Amino acid sequence: MRITLCLAFLMSAALAANSKINPLSDEFINHINSQQNDWKAGRNFDKNIPISEIKKRLGGLKSLSKSKSKPTVHSEDIEIPESFDARTHWPECSKVINDIVDQSNCGSCWAVSAASVMSDRRCIASGGSLQVPVSAEDVISCCHTCIIFENGCQGSYPELAFDYWFEKGVVTGGQYNSSLGCKPYALQPCDRPSVVDGKYVQCSTLPEVTEKKCMRSCSTSGLNYKSELTYGKSKRERFATVEDVQREILQNGPVVAYLTVFEDFLSYKSGVYYHVAGKEAGGHVIRIIGWGTENNVAYWIAANSWNDEWGDAGLFKIRRGVNECAIEENIYAAQPKL
Repeated sequence: MRITLCLAFLMSAALAANSKINPLSDEFINHINSQQNDWKAGRNFDKNIPISEIKKRLGGLKSLSKSKSKPTVHSEDIEIPESFDARTHWPECSKVINDIVDQSNCGSCWAVSAASVMSDRRCIASGGSLQVPVSAEDVISCCHTCIIFENGCQGSYPELAFDYWFEKGVVTGGQYNSSLGCKPYALQPCDRPSVVDGKYVQCSTLPEVTEKKCMRSCSTSGLNYKSELTYGKSKRERFATVEDVQREILQNGPVVAYLTVFEDFLSYKSGVYYHVAGKEAGGHVIRIIGWGTENNVAYWIAANSWNDEWGDAGLFKIRRGVNECAIEENIYAAQPKL
């Protein structure tokens, strides 16, 4: 036992001293697992992938306090259950809510997560009758007010997508090659999680996206762009407390949240995540679909956008109520106009 503890201490000291250690290495993964028992790290990414390549897919920008909208406050009369999962609470929309998207070789997490929330909420508000997703491709390519850098694949603020939904509308569109809706996602799924037997092509084989042209027409034949436009009922809503986030999800469905990503998050497999080791890698945007408690640790249930080969079939749990990785600072959604 003493030998084991001594080895763990020496490994921790070595990792702390050597900031150049590969955060995708077996050594780093073993270190994460040796430091805690709340979550399991494992291989999601090939250890030879440069971290710089992964950072290009972290396209979330954290809102400045001066630009934040006034938060929405819900009635305290809305009872908050111990646990909640949007997938089981709205079974008529489980297919839509269960959809794990893939942003591919593009830093579009801000758009694909926002479009997923729009899709969830349209289905929920319609009682399950509106199952066709809202197009992330339309947001990335046509929301010019969202473009902070050269194109939508270089990251943005998710709240701008909800404002655009209200002001201009977003057409329907499913995932790549799905033929769902007017404008499906144009970039094919790829294996950032470079498992040897992965079912997708390697992201490294795809060309870097340097431009996204706005085409106000449907790529799916037989559909009219204007007829396929969906709208938000109002601009973005922001939720500033854990309880208001929970009441919002209870009432209306999933929300998007900004997440500060550290290097250990890249190797998440199961359990309730919190930052254990590694440097900050960048900002990311994810979708919160519920909450619960595991081994007395409160958590959010969230969906990532790195396809279903990452993490727990594309999902992860993260500590709730302590603003883990800034997840509770920037949470947004909007209601659909039916």
